[in-house]
Amino acid sequence: MASAAAPDQSPRPVRFGILGCASIARKLARAMLLAPGAAVAAVGSRSEEKARLFAADNGLDAATTRLHGSYEALLDDPDVDAVYLPLPTSLHVRWAAAAAARGKHVLLEKPTALCAADLDAILAACDAAGVQFMDSTMWMHHPRTAKMRELVDGKEAIGDIKVINSVFSFRANEDFLQNDIRVKPDLDALGSLGDVGWYCIRAILWAVDYELPKTVIALRDPVKNRAGVLLACGATLYWADGKTATFNCSFLTNLTMDVTLVGTNGTLHLTDFVIPYEEKSAEFCVASKSNFAKLHTRWDPLPSKHVVTTDLPQEALMVQEFARLVQNIRDAGGKPEGKWPAITRKTQVVLDAVKASIDKGSEPIEVAS
Repeated sequence: MASAAAPDQSPRPVRFGILGCASIARKLARAMLLAPGAAVAAVGSRSEEKARLFAADNGLDAATTRLHGSYEALLDDPDVDAVYLPLPTSLHVRWAAAAAARGKHVLLEKPTALCAADLDAILAACDAAGVQFMDSTMWMHHPRTAKMRELVDGKEAIGDIKVINSVFSFRANEDFLQNDIRVKPDLDALGSLGDVGWYCIRAILWAVDYELPKTVIALRDPVKNRAGVLLACGATLYWADGKTATFNCSFLTNLTMDVTLVGTNGTLHLTDFVIPYEEKSAEFCVASKSNFAKLHTRWDPLPSKHVVTTDLPQEALMVQEFARLVQNIRDAGGKPEGKWPAITRKTQVVLDAVKASIDKGSEPIEVAS
């Protein structure tokens, strides 16, 4: 076992290997350069030349970043502690499980799997190897999210949440709609549901502290491409106590990232929940104990705006937290944090139910606990 850092020393950085050079990996490479406790040790691609170009384009130190011309070579690199895996979803089971089997901690791009059974295979491999698993849902790590959690849990401002709405969409261009991996059935068969619906489902579950819904019913007439991949869809989720949530996700409408939580005492709105408008500042609005003024000419009280600042972007905060968990295992003999795989699995289970309802013409689907 690696020796722990001396008390007066910072822990050794977690050495990341980037497994695949997808465009989203550029953002994570920057995050690893910014995040305390992290370092990019290696890049693996299907060719060494592609790995070299990625490293050069993203400011990675040529002297300290090893380049591998295959995924296997990166996983066999003894100087890699953890892998970030942004490969197409259809490749996640094979390569995430292989990374875990070689003792690498796994930061996995979302959607994490095509179905819960595949995710369970990944999580079982991580569990067997004693490595940390986390998906890369970045907004979870923004300090705004923690501030909203405080407010929601405090009950005073919002009360009991009864209704949740979420929308995540962007207007994809023709090249995306024809050629992107997210519209290819053999690469990312979940389409818009996996790519952007994942965030909506996670936001809904976050709002109810990860209590699974009882039933899911997909909205009728989802939009699919000729290959049958979802371009736009949505669903309504129902809980036994009467809570409901509805989401819409699409590659066909203007960039929108909304979440609304409606409670007995108040309403929380945010309109940039996945990627804040500004990198170092994010806000949300709360209307609490709202009413009308005399003659119903205005609201009283007015909603309040809450601004949360951060020195690091949310993706760097995610890398920092993941690195902290890995350091605890590597240097202090700690155990993997179980919260993150549990949240991932609940998100996947609900996504599976939505997909099943879509496939069955919007039939109600009971959500497996």
